[in-house]
Amino acid sequence: MQIIQANNYNVEIGNLMESSFSKLLSEYSDVKKLILVDENTQEHCLSYLITSFDELSDAEVVVLPAGEENKQLGIVGNVWEMLTEYGITRHDLLINLGGGMISDMGGFIASCYKRGFPFVNIPTSLLSMVDASIGGKTGVNLGHFKNQIGVFNNPIALYIDKSFLATLPDHEIKSGYAEMIKHGLIHNAELFDRVMEMMRTNPNEIDVQLLMDCIQVKNSVVTQDPTEKGLRKILNFGHTFGHAIEGHWMERGGMTHGHAVAIGMVMEAKLSELRRMISSQEYDKIENAIIQQYEMPSYSDTDIDAMIALMSNDKKNISETVRTCLLDTIGKCSFDHVIGNAEMKEVFRFFQKN
Repeated sequence: MQIIQANNYNVEIGNLMESSFSKLLSEYSDVKKLILVDENTQEHCLSYLITSFDELSDAEVVVLPAGEENKQLGIVGNVWEMLTEYGITRHDLLINLGGGMISDMGGFIASCYKRGFPFVNIPTSLLSMVDASIGGKTGVNLGHFKNQIGVFNNPIALYIDKSFLATLPDHEIKSGYAEMIKHGLIHNAELFDRVMEMMRTNPNEIDVQLLMDCIQVKNSVVTQDPTEKGLRKILNFGHTFGHAIEGHWMERGGMTHGHAVAIGMVMEAKLSELRRMISSQEYDKIENAIIQQYEMPSYSDTDIDAMIALMSNDKKNISETVRTCLLDTIGKCSFDHVIGNAEMKEVFRFFQKN
């Protein structure tokens, strides 16, 4: 069992049965326990959790509809009403079993209900293991605008058992890899190369050390800047364009978060090259590596206008200016770069033609 110290909680990486989870449950033996899942984790992960830990035999299970389009306040409100019906108090325990949507929504639900009660994250997707479940960001979307409503609040514990990854379809594995690519691009060029090599050679057999190294990048950054006043903003690389793409594609049957962020990273790398912050050789390396793995979507001029409108409401914006992260080199990122509509349109149109 590998343990990483985060902000007032531990990240335990290894077999869940060998972790401190059972001990934690015994400490909450006299309170009500709830397990939050979506339809997918209800089918593939819930029975393992309940049958493996006797302390959860009488836990209430709350099932949410799967899909990013359901990460909305209306559904959160329904859950709060259910918690009231169950008689949940500030001393009870919520266990979030699922991917990034579940950790985001579950953390938000627990953080706001009766001004907060404790929660645990058990991520079941690669994206959640390396990104969403770490760092205390919780929240929901506001229509097509990503993560507009939320709070910073940490779980009391985080358990990462990579055996859950066996339940994932290939496109969800690939979605998680995008955040691992990001960790390399913003922090460590050698890590970027290792992630891309694993994607090319054996994507479904994720090396534990590689997983840990990516988790360490995220944890190191958020430990230094828990509430995103400065350094933590680099974790948004790829997300200014990526969130707009993801939000726009919700109306077209959806695109995974990781796929949208991967495309966003290529676009923000292109903008870094246009501003002469990175060389053409560095940009070509990034584009070639990512485009081999993630298909570039096709879009019209009308789509471009819609995505720019979404970017104008990005939560990272300051004083009505759109802010983004750009690369200084592969392995180093800077933040709060102001971009105007003309630059956004130039980048979108470059990939529209290619």
